[in-house]
Amino acid sequence: MDGYGYGLWVLVVVNSLIFVVFAASFFHPRSRRDWRVLGGFSAFVVALFTEMYGYPLTVYLLTGPLGGIVPGVGLSHNAGHLWADLIGWKGDPHVSPFHLASYVFVIGGFWLIAAAWRVLFAALKAETLATTGPYARLRHPQYAGFVLIMIGFLLQWPTLATLVMFPVLLLVYRRLAIREEAEVAARFDMEWERYRERTPRFVPRLQQPPSSPLPGKP
Repeated sequence: MDGYGYGLWVLVVVNSLIFVVFAASFFHPRSRRDWRVLGGFSAFVVALFTEMYGYPLTVYLLTGPLGGIVPGVGLSHNAGHLWADLIGWKGDPHVSPFHLASYVFVIGGFWLIAAAWRVLFAALKAETLATTGPYARLRHPQYAGFVLIMIGFLLQWPTLATLVMFPVLLLVYRRLAIREEAEVAARFDMEWERYRERTPRFVPRLQQPPSSPLPGKP
């Protein structure tokens, strides 16, 4: 299928490694929980690039058994930009609105992961609760960063596998975040409660509520 821009398994391996190593260098996994987060993201990336350069299962189904669902899809590499096909984009799919938006999400996600790590690392060294930088807006900015990157990839090159994996990974990250919160709450007690009350878990508020004082303090 290399005549159609597929069957390029070297590109599958190289691109998967680049993004996984890049994510690991931003995320700095330490615990088993961190490795689960990175592992889920890695599986998503491998599934994505397998269809992008290896075997285009989604494109094959949409040009065969599921033909007609997305108009204009053909067995070519550019056909994998399904959102461009859906809106009838006639130009280069790499400059379609969805593809350009994907860059914003992917770059923003990596920036969020890196910025959050710097704050978290400083807090770990000082043995304090991370509440500044991205942590002033979200309790789990690094998880949110991975979600932004995955949304970016879905905007760029949606596949049946990644569309199924995405909500599953959202549930996995939510469960991991809840476990992490239980551990932090046991360590920081009322400081954590104040932080939790004013800071959402994954989606930032437009306006932060005022901090409530600790009991017995003005």
